[in-house]
Amino acid sequence: AGARQALDRAIRDRVLSNRVVRVKVWTADGRIVASDQPALVDRRFQLRAEERRVLRARGVNAEVSDLTRPENARERHFGKLLEVYFGTHTSSGTPLLFEAYVRFDVIAASGNRTLVAFAPALGGGLLLLWLAQLPLAAALVRRLRRSQDRERALMTRAIESSERERRRIAADLHDSVVQDLAGSSMSLTAIARTLRQHGEHTAAADLDARANDLRQNIRDLRTLVVAIAPRRLHEEGLAAALEDLASTARARGVHTSVDVTTRLTLDRSSEALVFRGAQEAVRNTLSHAHAEHVDIAVTDHGNGVRLMVHDDGTGFEPATPTPADDHVGLRLLAELARDVGGHLDVQSSPSHGTTIVLEVPAQ
Repeated sequence: AGARQALDRAIRDRVLSNRVVRVKVWTADGRIVASDQPALVDRRFQLRAEERRVLRARGVNAEVSDLTRPENARERHFGKLLEVYFGTHTSSGTPLLFEAYVRFDVIAASGNRTLVAFAPALGGGLLLLWLAQLPLAAALVRRLRRSQDRERALMTRAIESSERERRRIAADLHDSVVQDLAGSSMSLTAIARTLRQHGEHTAAADLDARANDLRQNIRDLRTLVVAIAPRRLHEEGLAAALEDLASTARARGVHTSVDVTTRLTLDRSSEALVFRGAQEAVRNTLSHAHAEHVDIAVTDHGNGVRLMVHDDGTGFEPATPTPADDHVGLRLLAELARDVGGHLDVQSSPSHGTTIVLEVPAQ
């Protein structure tokens, strides 16, 4: 009895406070042997598995109190509580479980005070960390921009080199092969005329047929020269160059219309970009679409021009990759259009053809 009274006084004088509102001391069989609430002493409740484990291992545990349990009925008026319990033993070795109930709002307020106290140091540390990483981030951004600039410059250089090579090949074809073939055609015609004068009508007819075939080949080559390097793009304007491009499609049996109604003036680079878009669209149509009609239109669009090339070919599924995704020419055009503030869009559906729309601002 004396030991219990001494324990009660120690609990009341040294443990209970505005934070700790209830204390219970348990035996292994679930009996409360001491508490600041006399009505709980000598009552038995079933210990939970976690409490038995802590009692055996003499460990420590804490959790939010379940106030619906019977042993916590007298603590419900305190509101939300935190149970802290740990295993101990008497001087004779009897295991005991010491359990204290702590007000949760007091713990939260203490945590807030601690956070406020450490906030300046924490904020200062984060600021120092940010300042230390800022030069590295700036360097990475500069490196990324330089890499993008190099990639854009290489792409532009590749396209310019491609254009120069196209012009060189076109000039070589026109000045050498086409001229030589034209001379051969005239020679065959002259020989056929001589043979016909000597009565060799069969041989003359055969030579005339070969000469006609050769002239058709010359027309095809000249069409190819126009497609490779339009001579009239910057000299006579976009409309004339697009008509030359349309002639290459018409030579393949595709009905092609050209409608240029823009009133804006494009610089050489924007004009070349619009023509390149039309050229790429027509080339894809002739190679893949099996179209019968192609319509090329250039109209005003806001502060720029819009190129629209539509064909009535086979089209493709929207879910499959579009030409802008897997065709190098259109992908480069899309990137160049973005660089100048424009946009390239490819629209298609099965059996409804394909429409390529290129928007370029007027510089």
